[in-house]
Amino acid sequence: MKVLAVTGYKPMELNIFKENDPKIAFVKAAITKKLVGFIEEGLEWVIVSGQMGVELWTAEIVLDLKEEYDIQIAIIPPFENQENRWPEPLQLKYQELTMIADFYQPMYQGDYKGPYQFVAKNKWLVDKSDGCLLLLDEEYPGSNRYFHEEAKNASKDYPIYVITPFDLDEVVEEIRMSDPDNWG
Repeated sequence: MKVLAVTGYKPMELNIFKENDPKIAFVKAAITKKLVGFIEEGLEWVIVSGQMGVELWTAEIVLDLKEEYDIQIAIIPPFENQENRWPEPLQLKYQELTMIADFYQPMYQGDYKGPYQFVAKNKWLVDKSDGCLLLLDEEYPGSNRYFHEEAKNASKDYPIYVITPFDLDEVVEEIRMSDPDNWG
């Protein structure tokens, strides 16, 4: 697999409302663990649409992994200015990430026009990638359900890798156990 699409929940869907929420570190650790495995097997590109939450965290992770691995990040939003209605700190983070990404190109010129842009984005991500990584709880799919459906209905062999709530619990426990202060 050379190209991996990554998506998942928006912060609010994970009950994350601040950029310094400790839960973000656990989500990022789970994504990092999966990405490193894929990179060591030959992954070259990670593609995201740049939505807040899992996708922006993934872009940050890939940029950090560049120090050690030959990996690239592409941010392909469904339209220009998708961040306009986001909280200001997230707007600034998004703008910075789009400037330093290896590739950035909105699918549609101009602002939001309709839901067809999100449908096209999901289809494009599946078409242009060799597989996907989703942070997903199948009982509570949230906004992920649309991408997940597109991935399941792909007209090609399309592996879907999932980070589940159980995987997140495992990461939390691994991090907890790596701290000797918790061994009491």
